[in-house]
Amino acid sequence: MSPLSEEQLQRLEAFKNCFVEQPIVTQIFADFDRLRFNHQLGGSQQCMLVTGDTGVGKTELTRHYQSRAAQRQYGGYTHKPVLLSRISSKASLESTLIELHKDLGQAFATKRQGRSKEQSLTESLVRLLTKCRTELIILDEFHELLEFQSNASRAAIANRLKFISEKTEIPIVLVGMPWAEKIAEEPQWGRRLINRRVIPYFKLSEEPKHYLQFLMGLAIRMPLETPPKLEERHTAYALFAACRGRISVLKELLYEAVKLPLRERAGTLTIEHMAQTFRLWWPDVVNPFELEVDEIQVSEALEYSHYDFEAPKGTAPIIETTFTQQLPISQLLTKSRTLKAAHKS
Repeated sequence: MSPLSEEQLQRLEAFKNCFVEQPIVTQIFADFDRLRFNHQLGGSQQCMLVTGDTGVGKTELTRHYQSRAAQRQYGGYTHKPVLLSRISSKASLESTLIELHKDLGQAFATKRQGRSKEQSLTESLVRLLTKCRTELIILDEFHELLEFQSNASRAAIANRLKFISEKTEIPIVLVGMPWAEKIAEEPQWGRRLINRRVIPYFKLSEEPKHYLQFLMGLAIRMPLETPPKLEERHTAYALFAACRGRISVLKELLYEAVKLPLRERAGTLTIEHMAQTFRLWWPDVVNPFELEVDEIQVSEALEYSHYDFEAPKGTAPIIETTFTQQLPISQLLTKSRTLKAAHKS
């Protein structure tokens, strides 16, 4: 295989980092815009909760939205209309407040005498958010702040974030795994989280057009002379069998596969390239790209992962996502039509 040129490497990297906006993302972006508009009006602010299982593209979504909000220098501070911060791996209130300072481009100064560190962090952050003219705070991986926490600790975290939002009149968006919804059980947050959006996995039995449109969006962004027809039945079903509706797996598979036509100086991505990539990753699994379309079997998400907050010590509290049994495409689509007809009646 021929080595890639500098231009091909750049285009390949651009494809790896490409962003294809699906309908739920468009809706969430509109929600973010509305929250920022509400901030300009002042007063008590609505907040928002965005949840989704691993691999649905939550972090990619938040990063892309932040990149659309222009930053500029203002009075010695960087104007950050959208502050995106990831919950620290230490998952404590103190570490989160420190991380917010860093993401605003300011190190936390020594605490004032007579103030606890958390009080000083809070007061400093409130001042800094005002100076940076922040309009929206997005906390990614919020679920990590709730894991392994007592009810009292969760209440303390909820109270502090509520105080920051009230003091600055800045709406806060909490983004995380499905169990981030636990925060809504806190009375002061339950009424604030008016907007709650769930980003699902793709399903062929529900709105398959969204999945096909996403495939077409990926295809036109590939660094190839001719975009492949990923939306064609055989290719689309085989890709779904491989990823089971998870965006992260789908994009990673196609990113690895597209390297093959680039190295071969081929004009486009073929089913053989995808079959070769699948074989490389899962050599002991039936390769859907090598099957006839009617032989392909798929499974969809049945129940998303969740966290058992009452799990005994020493046991794994995270219950992984469960998927349906493998079903032939025809059987899955027939089942879907039957359920939709029953629902309409």
